[in-house]
Amino acid sequence: MPAHRPAEGGLLTPVLLILAILIVATVDATTGPELHISAFMGIAPLVAALRCSYHRTLLVAVVYVVCLTYVDLLTVPDWAPASRVVGVFGAFLVGVFALVLCRTRLEREALHARTTLVADTVQRAMLRELPLRAGPLEAYGFYVSAQEGARVGGDIYEAVDTPHGLRLMIGDVQGKGMPAIGAGLEVLASFREAAQYQESLEGVAGRMEQALTRYNARSAKEGADERFVTALLLEVRAPGRARLLSCGHIPYYVVRDGIVQERSDGEGGLPLGLGGLSREPRRSVRIQHEPHDWVVLCTDGVTEARGGDGRFYPLAERLTAWVDLEPVELARTLRADLEHFTGGDLKDDATLLVVRRAPAEQTAPAPARTAAA
Repeated sequence: MPAHRPAEGGLLTPVLLILAILIVATVDATTGPELHISAFMGIAPLVAALRCSYHRTLLVAVVYVVCLTYVDLLTVPDWAPASRVVGVFGAFLVGVFALVLCRTRLEREALHARTTLVADTVQRAMLRELPLRAGPLEAYGFYVSAQEGARVGGDIYEAVDTPHGLRLMIGDVQGKGMPAIGAGLEVLASFREAAQYQESLEGVAGRMEQALTRYNARSAKEGADERFVTALLLEVRAPGRARLLSCGHIPYYVVRDGIVQERSDGEGGLPLGLGGLSREPRRSVRIQHEPHDWVVLCTDGVTEARGGDGRFYPLAERLTAWVDLEPVELARTLRADLEHFTGGDLKDDATLLVVRRAPAEQTAPAPARTAAA
């Protein structure tokens, strides 16, 4: 991915500024000394400094200094020499200040571009870009960080093809900022490893719990707050054979034959990081699903997002209205609608995944049996 280039104003901005300077200077040169408005055009180099490249700002500044020097030295005969020098020197200072301001702005934009590139790299290392694909499963969706200017946050997700079936996870780390990102990364890395080697979802969740416990122990020694993570783990071993384990996560949705069902299978398990508070182990449950079912997973940043009137975002209602859309279009529409519903003011990270079997997998005929010899 190429680095972001600092934004520069187009050619129209400096042309308009130079034209304005020339017009004002011409008016000053053809009127009496009582009307001296060229000095007010010092705003032009400053506008260029905020909108244009360095070279275009330099051009505007030079035109401004030359025009003001011409007006002060040649068209105002009644001025004393000292007043002329002060006028020319003031114009020169304005031009220099505009160039310094432009240089500073461009350096800050370049720094922001580098920081954004680093954040993008971190995000790609932590969270794979959507859509996810694991075997015949596809997961379309969106991820929006509530923290202004941030590319990563406290929501995590992953889908992997393992010897034990297709395994998918979505999680929500308690809190925001860098501590939440650190806890999420620990849990995510643990899931990716455990999903390949643990026979059961209970074993995967146990490894994720252990990883978060170690992270919280290190955080406590450093004086930082401990974190917990809600998570939903889904496993598909064959068509019609699926299991689900909830670690304190919110319900999910199943779209079957155009009907949206809210499901809370396995509800009651404690979030990761709080498993030690109960003697009851987490247990996965078997869920019934059809090959054409869609599963919609999300974090509470979606369902608890509030509109201007205080209402929660009606996800089930929106899914019912747009159930005929393809997953990629559904995800895009839901994201745009969520931002419109909240006025762009999300209070929490929001993640949504639309999971289905790939169409080729849904419609592929069963392999023909070989006739006995």
